[in-house]
Amino acid sequence: MEAIESVELRPRVSGYVERVAYREGDEVKKGDVLFMIDARSYRAELARAQAQLTRARSEAGRSRSEAQRAKVLVEQQAVSTEAWEQRRAADESAQAEVQAAQAAVETAQLNLERTQVRSPINGRASRARFTAGNLVAASDAASVLTTIVFQDRVYTYFEADEKAFLRYSRMARKGERPSERGGQLPVQIALADKADFSHTGTVDFLDNQVDRGSGTIAVRAVLDNKDRVFTPGLYTRVRLVGSGEFSAVLIDDKAVLTDHDRNYVYIVDKDGLAQRRDVKLGGSSHWLRIVRGGLAAGDRVIVNGAQKVFLPGMPVQATAVPMVAAAAPASATK
Repeated sequence: MEAIESVELRPRVSGYVERVAYREGDEVKKGDVLFMIDARSYRAELARAQAQLTRARSEAGRSRSEAQRAKVLVEQQAVSTEAWEQRRAADESAQAEVQAAQAAVETAQLNLERTQVRSPINGRASRARFTAGNLVAASDAASVLTTIVFQDRVYTYFEADEKAFLRYSRMARKGERPSERGGQLPVQIALADKADFSHTGTVDFLDNQVDRGSGTIAVRAVLDNKDRVFTPGLYTRVRLVGSGEFSAVLIDDKAVLTDHDRNYVYIVDKDGLAQRRDVKLGGSSHWLRIVRGGLAAGDRVIVNGAQKVFLPGMPVQATAVPMVAAAAPASATK
C-alpha cells in the first residue's frame, strides 16, 4: 500500500533551523509553516537589494533627463550627434540596471519567504529530521526536514498472472465484467489482521505490458481513506471481481469431499436419507465456497460428519445449523 502523494520536504535556502513549527505525526494543511530558518541574513539581503534598486532608479532618472536634453540640443545642432548617442546609450544602460536591481529584490524577497518552510500538500507529517539549532543546506540532498504523505486516499499495488489477465480481458470485451481500464472495476481488500475482504476500492491503473520474467502484469487500485483505516506500507490481500453479480449456492468447504478428480457433497433428502451430489465449485465469498453446479437453493447439505456417510441412501439424523456461522472465523477478543 502506498500514498497517492508523498513529499520529502527539503529547505530551499540554507541556514540554521530556528524553530520546528508543527507537532510530529500531526496532519497538516497545504501552506502550513512547518519549519522556520533563521531569516536575519535574508532580511539584510532584501534591504540591500531594495537600496540598490532605489539607487538604480535615481541614476536611471538622471540618465533619462540627460538623454532627453541631448536630443533637443542635437536637433538644434548645439551638440554633436556622437554626444547625443553617448547619452542615449547611458540611458539604456541605466534602465537595464533598474531591471537587474528589481530582479535582485524579487530574488531576495523569495529567499526571505523560503525561510518559512511550508507544506506543499495536505497530509500527515513524519518526525522532524532536524531540530532547532541545526544547519541545513539548500543544495544538500540529505537535508530532508520531514516527510508528508497524503491520507484521504491510498493506492494498493498487486500483480495479476498472465492467464487471469487474458481471462478477465476476454470477459470485459464480452461485457461480462467491467474493464480494468475504465476505473469502474471494484476490488475487495483484506488487511493482515482480518480474514474477510471487508474493504473496497476500484482499479484505476493497468500496466501497458506483461513482465516477461514473471509473467504478470501490474495493477493498481485506489481506496478511500477518509476514516484513516489504511496507512502507507501496509500489506494487503486483494480480490478482483471475476464476473458480474449472480445468484449462487454457498457451502462450507468442510462439506466438500473428493473422489479422484470429482468433487461431491452429501445432501439429506426428504426421507432423511443421504444422497451424493457431484458439484462444480467456483471461487469463495464470505468464507464460503461458491457452487457453480450440482446443488439448488434449499438443498440440505451435510457439513459435519460427511465422512461417516459410507453409502448413498444411508439414513442420517441431521440437525440444521447456520452455514455462515459454521464457516466464519471467531471474533477476536480485545
